[in-house]
Amino acid sequence: VQLQASGGGLVQAGGSLRLSCAASGNIARINSMGWYRQAPGKERELVAAIINGRETYYADSVKGRFTISRDNASNTLYLQMDNLKPEDTAVYYCQGTIATVTWNDYWGRGTLVTVSS
Repeated sequence: VQLQASGGGLVQAGGSLRLSCAASGNIARINSMGWYRQAPGKERELVAAIINGRETYYADSVKGRFTISRDNASNTLYLQMDNLKPEDTAVYYCQGTIATVTWNDYWGRGTLVTVSS
């Protein structure tokens, strides 16, 4: 299984970006997928997650500004980020708990989001 993330870039404060993460491979079932981020000098944190394709979780810092969604047909995860703030600057990683023959956690390579003030 591979997770390919894209969509990062440089944006001014107040702007928007949309991250995508395409899961490919011998996927039998997806339990949950999420977006994490890691800012310089800080630990990786969970930003948003979608469980069983329905339930969603958001970190308090992004509630009302970020929206997570998943296209089940293409196994693609999205993160719509609006009203971006400089403190959102980080490398964003997608993660999935995915079953092939067994359940495993998979991570994509990060995509950098930089928000200028």
